[in-house]
Amino acid sequence: MTRSYLPLNSLRAFEAAARHLSFTHAAIELNVTHSAISQHVKALEQHLHCQLFVRVSRGLMLTTEGENLLPVLNDSFDRIAGMLDRFASQRAQEKLKIGVVGTFATGVLFSELADFRRCYPHIDLQLSTHNNRVDPAAEGLDYTIRYGGGAWHGTDAEFLCPAPLSPLCTPDIASCLKSPADILKFTLLRSYRRDEWSAWMQAAGEHPPSPTHRVMVFDSSVTMLEAALAGVGIAIAPVDMFSHLLNSERIVQPFATQIDLGSYWLTRLQSRAETPAMREFSQWLVGKIQK
Repeated sequence: MTRSYLPLNSLRAFEAAARHLSFTHAAIELNVTHSAISQHVKALEQHLHCQLFVRVSRGLMLTTEGENLLPVLNDSFDRIAGMLDRFASQRAQEKLKIGVVGTFATGVLFSELADFRRCYPHIDLQLSTHNNRVDPAAEGLDYTIRYGGGAWHGTDAEFLCPAPLSPLCTPDIASCLKSPADILKFTLLRSYRRDEWSAWMQAAGEHPPSPTHRVMVFDSSVTMLEAALAGVGIAIAPVDMFSHLLNSERIVQPFATQIDLGSYWLTRLQSRAETPAMREFSQWLVGKIQK
């Protein structure tokens, strides 16, 4: 098969600029000048007869064409780099890049990593944590573990486990809670999802908090529980992810009522072809959770 001309330097410059959304950062990464990145991108746009970036007040934004091209290049360059690494190390080592929401990482994944490495020594597992707001294409992720309803645009999602939410607090605060209504005597700790406390109070048969109630908002349940441990207030969080704190009795669940606003999912961009390493990780993780 005869391939059409591939402007590899221009493709590499675009891929770096698209990941960083910055010509300057791309130039630093590739050890070239800002002007060289700009010229390569311009040449690629002329070759493809379309615009790949638009300039906005804060820098660069990908066009639809740019968004379509980026994951293809990410996957291609990762595969090339992976094969070169195999030759360099003379062993069949596969890289696997996983982005995982921090709560699931500390509640489930970290404690099982030794088992994964023992079972799959040929897979170089690279982990990054996020706060459930993540761009898998820009970060070149093979899989992303997320919390939600399982529907993300252009994404296949495999159910991992439920994540029921309930109040969690210190034993000292719990001793002051005679009924769910007493929760409103304290500062409420929650994620960026505004409806969590209202939904729980209604499920417990109480009125929701007033709009002026004292609230602290966190981008991670892990840091939220650190605040709860310090006695700052009462957190609402996925109970099963903090069994280590509950078992230590440093944190307690004062009421049995739980609500279901989402679950944990293993997600993959539909544009990213599944590799043997991805299939092995998926089968291992699902098996661990559902055992």
